[in-house]
Amino acid sequence: MKKEEIIKKLETASEFAIMISIDKVIELIKQLESETKTTLTPQFASELSTRIERTLDFNSDNLVDKDSAEFELFVNEVSLSRVNVDLESIMEHVNAVIDEYVERIDDKEDLQVEAYNENSIEE
Repeated sequence: MKKEEIIKKLETASEFAIMISIDKVIELIKQLESETKTTLTPQFASELSTRIERTLDFNSDNLVDKDSAEFELFVNEVSLSRVNVDLESIMEHVNAVIDEYVERIDDKEDLQVEAYNENSIEE
């Protein structure tokens, strides 16, 4: 949770009550602290890595610049001697996977904020 979000919640809460409960302020501060300690767990890293690998594999036809391919001809054999990698395409796919996870995290935080707001209004 960001500082701006806490301020917004406190301003919203002040509309419903003259005094804001100290417990509510402490709870908001604890949320802020816990969210700043986000770490990349081995399980999450593995899941992200697997998802990126699958995405690149699925889109493997777009990962090389076919126009840059160079071949060598032998008696009964054709050999690919050089081809450029399309880094822009690769990064688009990688960024799409990362953005998907960021959106999921943002959605999860939004749900937590909504749940908190609902609990605050009920009390």
